[in-house]
Parts: sequence; C-alpha cells; structure tokens
Amino acid sequence: MFRVLPSLEEESAFFWTSGQDGKLRLLQCASCAYLIHPPAPVCPRCYGRETTPTVVSGRGVVHSFTVNHQPWDGVGDRYVIALVALDEQPDVRLTTNLVGIEPDDVRIGQAVEVVFEDHDPVFVPLFRPVQP
Repeated sequence: MFRVLPSLEEESAFFWTSGQDGKLRLLQCASCAYLIHPPAPVCPRCYGRETTPTVVSGRGVVHSFTVNHQPWDGVGDRYVIALVALDEQPDVRLTTNLVGIEPDDVRIGQAVEVVFEDHDPVFVPLFRPVQP
C-alpha cells in the first residue's frame, strides 16, 4: 500500500521512530501519569508540562473502523482504517490500519496488537488481531 510518511517534527519524532525496537511509545505526564496522544506540550488532565515518551503494551481493541474501497494508490485492494483504543487508557485511540485480517472479519471490540511497518527512520504503527 502506498503511504505518505509523516515528517519527523521535534514533538512527535519519538512516536514515529520508536517502532525501530518494536515498542510503541506515547507521551506520559510526569505529574499524573496520563497518556497523551497526539503529542502535546501540556497534559490535558492536570496541565502538567513535564512529559516523557513511555513504552506501552501495544495492545488494544478495535473501537471503530471503516473499510476503504477507493483505489487511492492505484492498486484497488480494500483495506481497514480503524480507531484502536489502547488497553492502558481506552480514551487514547490511534487511527491506524488493521493488517493480517480480511476486512469482512473485523469486529468492534476485537483484541489487537501493534506491529510496525518499516520505512526507516519512520516505523508506522499498524495493528493485527491478537493471536490465540
């Protein structure tokens, strides 16, 4: 699939490069431990300004999804665009693609785990169903 890669801005570069070691990282507030995504300079919960990239489990559930049928990349294959709610903090949701599953088999509430698509130095977080 053709993918437009993000630029590596100072505030978010850690997010796009952290997959190099297979770990998903989000900003975490030093004062209240709230996970902040997308990255922001101030915690929306306590307004703390000290944040640090923190490893999270990379597991979550499909909160919502849609199947794209439009051949934007010229290939025409259907693919899933999903909102994944992370296990650590369900109000943190990543917009991503689901891989390793047919679009007709995706379900709301389905357990998923992160995998990374390597575009060194950018590692795009995608999700696949958790294997039993």
